[in-house]
Amino acid sequence: MPIFSSYDGTKLWYEPLGTGDGAPLIVLPGGPGTDLRYLGTVGGLDQDRPLVLLDPRATGRSAVPEDRAAVAFAQQARDVEALREHLGLARIDLLAHSAGTLIAQQYAAAHPDRVRRMVLVTPVGRAAREPDPAELAALRAARSGEPWYQRAVNAELRLESEQLPPEQESFLRAVLLPFSWHSWSRDRLAEYVPGHSSTFPWLRDAFYAGSTTDPADLARLAVTDLPVLVVAGASDGLLGTAPARAVAALHPGARLAVLDRSGHRPWVEQPQEFRELVNSFLAEQ
Repeated sequence: MPIFSSYDGTKLWYEPLGTGDGAPLIVLPGGPGTDLRYLGTVGGLDQDRPLVLLDPRATGRSAVPEDRAAVAFAQQARDVEALREHLGLARIDLLAHSAGTLIAQQYAAAHPDRVRRMVLVTPVGRAAREPDPAELAALRAARSGEPWYQRAVNAELRLESEQLPPEQESFLRAVLLPFSWHSWSRDRLAEYVPGHSSTFPWLRDAFYAGSTTDPADLARLAVTDLPVLVVAGASDGLLGTAPARAVAALHPGARLAVLDRSGHRPWVEQPQEFRELVNSFLAEQ
């Protein structure tokens, strides 16, 4: 089975995909706490090169560590290093989605000589990279003519104003899902498989432990010579494009691409454009 022991003995699951030539692209899912299977083939990238998708600790088929503090994104960067060593790779290309982009950036900052290129897809808003409230309000207001809109607005109001039990909070957050997409239909529900998201109520807070707004600490994450591609969705009503723009500005070697018909999962909504964009970037020397 594709399992390895990380630095503290925690057993982690990874999934190889594709049979192309070249070194594999290491892929980190978001959430936090979302099973790697939601990524599918990452827009068909498995047809162009090998992929290695990692289930983060306490997620999917990976084990829960004895120390919950080891779930923090800064600590999970050590799992990426353990995976690199397990695969016997001198350097890696790294792609991460949403919350996983924090792990990727932490890893690249700690091991800049071991990352060749890095792709950050709809990076999460944390550490002084929060969404712009005005941008989010405009993105959501633009959906006001859709049949699910008022129900989603009501759910958001309850989340903001009430202290709810975890089960009810999870249900209301699911009602907000259409805002994450450029185009929503009931077919999109197939993207959300029951059991593919962590149910640990402590995981989110444990993952984000150590987030900071200190400019000096943020500057530490910038790797001067590392080529970075930041991909945003123009219709991402979950985060907007502000976090992606802030992340791109942080890294001197970064470029920003905003896909015009995508939300938070651009490899699903614009797979061909996403695939061509990433492949072109990774092919550069």
